[in-house]
Amino acid sequence: MRIEKDGMVLRAAEVADAPVLGAWWRDGAVMAHAGFPNGLDTTDEEIVQKIEKQVRGESKMQWIIMEVDGVPVGETHYHDKGEQTAAIGIKICVQDMQGKGHGTRFLRMLISELFENLGFERIILDANVRNIRAQRTYQGLGFREVGVNVDDWVDQLGVPQSSIDYELTKAQFRG
Repeated sequence: MRIEKDGMVLRAAEVADAPVLGAWWRDGAVMAHAGFPNGLDTTDEEIVQKIEKQVRGESKMQWIIMEVDGVPVGETHYHDKGEQTAAIGIKICVQDMQGKGHGTRFLRMLISELFENLGFERIILDANVRNIRAQRTYQGLGFREVGVNVDDWVDQLGVPQSSIDYELTKAQFRG
């Protein structure tokens, strides 16, 4: 996958991206919103293995690098859940690039690709109940709330976390 629009690029993650992804995923500041305030305990080699599976077509998960003017600023992914449904996630990982509307633009690009070219009819995702910015973004794109998971899991610091489940169909998408 490679999608370009107005200096923004979504491209399939490559093996060479493993150190950047690893640095982001191990950074608690980047991963706190996802419930990993201590970051993930993963190595670059483990990430390389995931990307190699993706390249060989052996994974239903597709990792995608997001770039602005040629600089990686975050990552997104989609997971083919079957029945024409994709689960997605997104992180703007470079702090000074957050809050500038990049996430919304990248999501529009990804969602359009999933619906128009990859055959998906439904997209699902979740957001932490504390992540109001994400909730507004998702709702603005047409996602509708389908459930709330109260104290669904416990983060690395022992704090219970709740999330909101969202779904979007082609007809609901405000691209």
